Amino acid sequence: MTVLDLERLFSDTAKLAELSVYLDHAVELAGEGHEVILTGRAPVWLYLAVAHALHGKAKKLIYRSPVTGDVIIFDHDPF
Repeated sequence: MTVLDLERLFSDTAKLAELSVYLDHAVELAGEGHEVILTGRAPVWLYLAVAHALHGKAKKLIYRSPVTGDVIIFDHDPF
């Protein structure tokens, strides 16, 4: 399982102009065919973009928050 803290993708404030850099780094960190947990302080647009970029690459994607706990975004595990 890979935990991807989106807050670590940027310093200070996320910038939409840097989105492609954030996505490249997130895809690299997530790897191929893993279960991935997205967490950390980040704007909603970054969460949505990373989730979209990982669809088809991650086996399972989970959003983790202290408020909601774990929320499954998608699960492509056949078992």
